[in-house]
Amino acid sequence: MVDGLACFPLPPPKDARYICLMPYEWTASRTDGARRWTLTAWPHRSLPPQGFATFIGVTAVLMLVPLLAVLGTVLLWGLLPFVVATIWLIWHFLRRSYADGALCEVLDLTSDHIELTRTNPRGPEQHWQANPYWVRADIHAAGGPVPHYLVLTGAGRTVELGAFLAPEERVALFAELSDRLRGMDINAG
Repeated sequence: MVDGLACFPLPPPKDARYICLMPYEWTASRTDGARRWTLTAWPHRSLPPQGFATFIGVTAVLMLVPLLAVLGTVLLWGLLPFVVATIWLIWHFLRRSYADGALCEVLDLTSDHIELTRTNPRGPEQHWQANPYWVRADIHAAGGPVPHYLVLTGAGRTVELGAFLAPEERVALFAELSDRLRGMDINAG
């Protein structure tokens, strides 16, 4: 498991396809005897921290190797600032990508309350809550900011859910969310 994403090869071993678990997780619990579902969703993390350090190190070495040819000349001092700036920019934007990966959405669902909390990497937390009886889950195949745009409508607002997920993941999440809502005898829309 790498940052919440686990991939397992399908049998037989010679098959090159993989099944990847979704970058979200449902957990079930009981609160005062009532069923409670909690969905936690996060963006994909394709580069683990060890891979980040290795990538920066290998990139630095590969960019410095050509400078060996100009070692001891004035040309080295002309090229060195550009090499260092390039390595720093790569490091900076990869670190920023990690900060953006701190995004997280948590949906709590009980038979009488639904609450969505979105933790933004560079902004305040956003909250939305409603009575789940009046909440409708919809997926828009086209017309939204992303394909298969997943939204929850209720309490006079429409909020997005999992916009950072891949289109197929949003479709799967919509089906699971609808099943959870129906399973709690709530109008799933």
